[in-house]
Amino acid sequence: MSRGILVIGESGGGKTTSLRNLDPASTFIFDCDRKGLSWKGWKGQYNKEHKNYVQTSDQNIILRGLKKINDEQKHIKVVVIDTLNTIMVDDERARRNEKSFDKWSDLAWAVWDIITNIHLYRDDLTIVCMAHTQTERDDNGYIFTHIKTSGRKLEKLVPESKFTTVLLAKGNEGKYVFETNANHSTAKSPMGCFEPVIDNDISMVIKKLEEYENA
Repeated sequence: MSRGILVIGESGGGKTTSLRNLDPASTFIFDCDRKGLSWKGWKGQYNKEHKNYVQTSDQNIILRGLKKINDEQKHIKVVVIDTLNTIMVDDERARRNEKSFDKWSDLAWAVWDIITNIHLYRDDLTIVCMAHTQTERDDNGYIFTHIKTSGRKLEKLVPESKFTTVLLAKGNEGKYVFETNANHSTAKSPMGCFEPVIDNDISMVIKKLEEYENA
């Protein structure tokens, strides 16, 4: 059973930066946003020559890539998909001339096919998905933050339900952190594994989860 981690947050909240301490020799990044990474020297770490980085938002390429990594590239221990939102939006844009309502269902399944199998790869593989958030306020003033979706179909499916660890990335005055438990959001993590607020370091998160699972 592979490990799935979902990192959600607003743009600029430190989601991509949290990848900075991962080992490039054992990490593969699907850069769906096609914006590059966000720390000094990343181009020397992740590139075509190292075969650990590709810019694509095509869900079929990502699904095939995950299968190949699972079956053939056993040295890869962490796969990053950054972000799920761009997969949905780019698919929506490609279908913008379609009149059928079915395209909204397809948008949901495009991402659902990726995340619903997130735990079905080899045991030593961690798959980290990034996603943007939306924050809503109801008539009573209650504020709640969750993954931003395209179409109502995916809202009903609740993407966060496919992950045991959902981290909310936040940045404030140059300090970037993860919230690990629900605080007017869908953040959650295994009981007793993390403090409520931790540094935004995915490498550390994976290490803590490994220690927790093997305790």
